[in-house]
Amino acid sequence: QLQASGGGLVQPGGSLRLSCAASGRTISSATIAWFRQAPGREREFVAAVSRSGATTVYGDSVKGRSTISRDNANNRVDLQVDILKAEDTAVYFCAALSGSWSQIRRPHEYDDWGQGTQVTVSS
Repeated sequence: QLQASGGGLVQPGGSLRLSCAASGRTISSATIAWFRQAPGREREFVAAVSRSGATTVYGDSVKGRSTISRDNANNRVDLQVDILKAEDTAVYFCAALSGSWSQIRRPHEYDDWGQGTQVTVSS
């Protein structure tokens, strides 16, 4: 099971740190990614981190202002997003991929999903 947390109401220009904690499974065997979904829109790839943590990839919408990191010892992956904008408002999900790294941007390839945490950027 994956559990996402850390969402909330943030002012534009602020920062947020989301966490994805795993229970009942070891995340070190999976690529972990964050996706987000705003009302009426498709689920969007935000960022992914490889099993070892050595490789990270970001979606265009957050590139340059976001950092994904993992702590395999504590079964946890964090996503820091800075300079938040109104268009960052969405439900953020973490997900685990046991398959190929080449599939990281495809939500249907993921094996396990957290329940989502709401991020609202508004003044």
